[in-house]
Formats: sequence, structure tokens, C-alpha cells
Amino acid sequence: MRNKEYWLRRTGAVTLAALLAGGALAGCTTTTPQDRSDAMTQQRQIDNDVQQALERLYRASPEARELVSRAKGVLVFPGVIGASFVVGAEHGDGALLIGNQTSGYYTTTAGSIGFQAGAQSRAIIYLFMTDQALRDFTSSNGWTVGADASVAVADIGASGNINTNTMQQPIIGFVMNNAGIQAGVSLQGAKISPR
Repeated sequence: MRNKEYWLRRTGAVTLAALLAGGALAGCTTTTPQDRSDAMTQQRQIDNDVQQALERLYRASPEARELVSRAKGVLVFPGVIGASFVVGAEHGDGALLIGNQTSGYYTTTAGSIGFQAGAQSRAIIYLFMTDQALRDFTSSNGWTVGADASVAVADIGASGNINTNTMQQPIIGFVMNNAGIQAGVSLQGAKISPR
């Protein structure tokens, strides 16, 4: 009789523990209204920052506006923050625009080795000029510059004109800091993932 009572109590305790654990896990995975509101606020901020980054690009190189209008997709990271002291890292959030509409949100991360100390912010813009380049990007779950595709970083002349060879590439990249479009920058190794 005592064995039967023991097993009933034990089974009840195990069942109760399983229910409590299940409830705790469900609580961890449930998105609250506050979480959804915060995510929407972040997305609105990203959308606003994306438009400001594009306007800065057009001011720095009016020719870029035509390229953006011809692109099949435009991926904009308006504020990629990098910090380094011998070994560095950078991170930023952005959005993919297709037909001037936000199609998705992404993050970019990259590591570097160098002797610069300090932190800096820059905007990075990728133009997918062909349907195939855009399809390859959107069908990946994580896309790395150099490993998954080459990106031709725009070479801007003193007059603000873009090198014609750059304009023929399937993916064109622009890198801007507060002073304008940066030349001679490599985007190799930058990893881009959906948010």
C-alpha cells in the first residue's frame, strides 16, 4: 500500500513539475504586446534612418540616385558601429527595400584586425542590380560578402561620378562616414542575416 501511495505522489509531483516547466517555457516564447510594440518602434526607427542614409548618398553622389532606382533591391545599414583596439568588430541593423517598400530587416556583423583604436559609425548600402543577385541574397539564411557573392565597392571620382566599371557589377556597395563616401574600403567578410 505504501508503494502505491509513493508512486501516486511521485507521479503527481512529476506531472506538476512538467506542467510548471511547460508554463515557464511557454512564457519564455510568448511575445507580449510590449515586445511587439518595441519591435515596431525599432522598425520605424530603422525605416527612418534608411531614408536619411539614402538622402545622404544622393547628396554625396547624385548619380547614385539613378543606380538606386535601377536596382532590384537596396539593402541599407544606416548606422554600422565599429569599435576596435587591435581586434575589432562592427554591428548594425538595416532594411531591404524592394520597389521602395521595406521587404525585411537584417543585421550585419564583421570582425577585423587592425591597429585603430576607438569607435566609429558608418552607413553601408548594397545595391542588388540583377534579379539573380537579389534572389541569391533573399534565399540565404546568412549571407557573407566574399564567400557568397562579390561586392564592388563604388569608386567615386572627385566630381561625384561613379566609375563606369563599378556600375556594371551585379552587386554595388557604398560606404559612407560623416565626411562622405569612403574610397578603398573592403566589405569582405561582412555577414548579413535576417533579424
